[in-house]
Amino acid sequence: MDLAGKNVVYLGGFGGIGQKCVQELLRRPIKALAIFDLNANEELLAEWKSQHPDTDIFYHKLDITQKSDIDAAYKATAERFGHFDVVVNGSGLMNDRLVELTIQINLLGVINSTLTALEYMDMAKGGKGGLIVNISSVAGLQPTAIMAIYSAAKTGVTTFTRAMANPFFYAHCGVGFITMCPGFTDTGVVEDMGNKTTFTYDTPMLAMFNRVKRQKAEDCARNLVSAIETSKNGAVLMLEMGETTEVDMPVMWKPQLDN
Repeated sequence: MDLAGKNVVYLGGFGGIGQKCVQELLRRPIKALAIFDLNANEELLAEWKSQHPDTDIFYHKLDITQKSDIDAAYKATAERFGHFDVVVNGSGLMNDRLVELTIQINLLGVINSTLTALEYMDMAKGGKGGLIVNISSVAGLQPTAIMAIYSAAKTGVTTFTRAMANPFFYAHCGVGFITMCPGFTDTGVVEDMGNKTTFTYDTPMLAMFNRVKRQKAEDCARNLVSAIETSKNGAVLMLEMGETTEVDMPVMWKPQLDN
């Protein structure tokens, strides 16, 4: 998608990867940018507005676990922008000690945000179509034992997004879907992992985790925004160590139909 003149919504825009993605988006001639996040970063917001006076940038407080917050944020954005072309669901939490919150933020939040955005974007309902980008993880591509609950939630994001990208849905509503799966990235999310794992006891997986190379957040962001510009509906992309790889998802089952 050519981002010139587009209206973009970014959930989690003040997070580690989110900040870098917003900065990368603002390097394109986008028309407007809405940032949904739990806590405002007024200093950073003012800096972005000063550096990009031709882009309408605004922040809306959002607790992704609250459906009413999601509804209010999208309603305010639609009233201000008229429509939006791109939505990036980038809110996330990595802490398996907080079971319900991990599922609420990483999976239910993405689902509720996606379905709410579609109410405004669906061409069959008078919208203009567009693109929804859901950020999963490499932990959403295969089981990640050290973070079993986080991995389950992100696997749900991957599967949900792939299902939403069904060609019939795309032809009906005009909204494409892309799944982004970043590898380990140097942000605050991966700090203090010893207190965030599924189990409290020490494991060899934790020792291995501490040795895993981490990509820079700005490298991940650069590849993520580039993928928004170039990727097709249904793509599942792994963003790892500064490289982007399209993942070939195998078909494990096909229904047997009656004659």
